[in-house]
Amino acid sequence: MPSRHDPQPQFEDARLSAAHRAALRSLDRVVEHTAEPTEPSVAREAVLEQLRAGDVLLLTGAGISTDSGIPDYRGPQGSLRRSRPMTYQEFQADPEARQRYWARGFVGTRLMGRARPNISHHIVADWQRRGLLSGIVTQNVDGLHAAAGATDVVALHGDMRSVICLDCGNAEPRASFEARLEEANPGYRESVSVGTLDVNADGDVSLDADTVARFHTVRCLVCGSDRLKPSVVYFGENVPAPTRERAEELKAASRSLLVVGSSLAVMSGYRFVLDAQKRGQRVSVINGGPGRADARVETLWRTQAAPALEELDAALRRAGR
Repeated sequence: MPSRHDPQPQFEDARLSAAHRAALRSLDRVVEHTAEPTEPSVAREAVLEQLRAGDVLLLTGAGISTDSGIPDYRGPQGSLRRSRPMTYQEFQADPEARQRYWARGFVGTRLMGRARPNISHHIVADWQRRGLLSGIVTQNVDGLHAAAGATDVVALHGDMRSVICLDCGNAEPRASFEARLEEANPGYRESVSVGTLDVNADGDVSLDADTVARFHTVRCLVCGSDRLKPSVVYFGENVPAPTRERAEELKAASRSLLVVGSSLAVMSGYRFVLDAQKRGQRVSVINGGPGRADARVETLWRTQAAPALEELDAALRRAGR
C-alpha cells in the first residue's frame, strides 16, 4: 500500500483519473458519531432475538480480526493512520506502484499467514453449524472465517489465494507466485525487519523507498506482462459480478442483518444496510467505533466483537440454542 507520502500517479485517461479520485474520497471518508448507541443490555437482547429467530445474514469487517493481530482500517490503531491502500487505477497504470505493492505484500503476507482465527471466528463458524445464520459475508481478505471452519463464506473483497494477470486473465495460485518471487528475491524477507503490528489489513507492510527499489517483480507465465494483481478487490474496483449475485441471493433469503466489526464506510458494505431496510429487515450493528449507518439501524451496540459474541453465545447456549 502506498503511504500518504508516496508519489501520486498522473493519468492520461480521464476516466482513470476520475475513478482514482473517487476511490481516494472513499478512503478519506471520516466516519463520525451520528447516533447514540443502544444501551448495552437492550442491544444484547435485541441481537439475541434476531439470532433466536434464525436466518440472520452476518456481515463482518476488519474489527472481527483485530484479536488475531490484524489491524482494522479506521480504528484508533487502524492501518489508515500509517498508510492508505493502493487504488485499482494506480495499480493498473503505474509500474513503480506495482513494484511497491508486491515488495510490501511479499513481506506482509508471510506475517499475515501466521494469523490464526480468534474466538469470534470460531463462534461465527459454530453459529453457522447450528443453523442460526442464513449466510456469512466478509469484507476481509484474511481467510480466517474459513480457517475457523465456516463454509460457503462470501468474500466480498476477494482473497489472497490467487494472482490474476490484468492483460491475459491467467490465474496463478498464490503459492506458486510466491515461490517465483522468492526465487527472484533470495534473502529479501530476512533482510527486512518488521513486526506483526506493522501488517496492514490487506496483508502488506510499509517499507522505505530503498528497500522497495531492490525488490524484483516477476511476470505472467502466459503473456509476460508485469500487470499481475492479487485476487482482492482494490479501492476503486468493482466487486465481481458472481460475488454480487451470491450476496443478493443471501440478502433475499435472510430475515435480518447483523453487522460485526465494520464501520461500513465503503459502499459495498453500506449497501447491505440499505438493501435490508428496503426489504423491511431488521438491522443491528456491533462495532467498537462509529459507523456510516449508525443513524439508520435499529440496534447499535458499541463494543468490540469478541466480548459481544461471547456474551451472545453464552446466552444462546443457556437457552439450549
